[in-house]
Amino acid sequence: MKKECKDCGAELTIPQDSMVGEIITCPDCGTDFEIVSKTEDTVEMKEAESVGEDWGQ
Repeated sequence: MKKECKDCGAELTIPQDSMVGEIITCPDCGTDFEIVSKTEDTVEMKEAESVGEDWGQ
């Protein structure tokens, strides 16, 4: 399955065995996307939240 990167427009290849919650990384710009829902012919993704370092504060 193919999807378009929302940041740079590159083509993302979504593996058939991918699951909800999996992270897909754009090969061109490096943006991470999280799969939020998936059916046989559609995949919905959102930009993955980046977690910064926790300095114990």
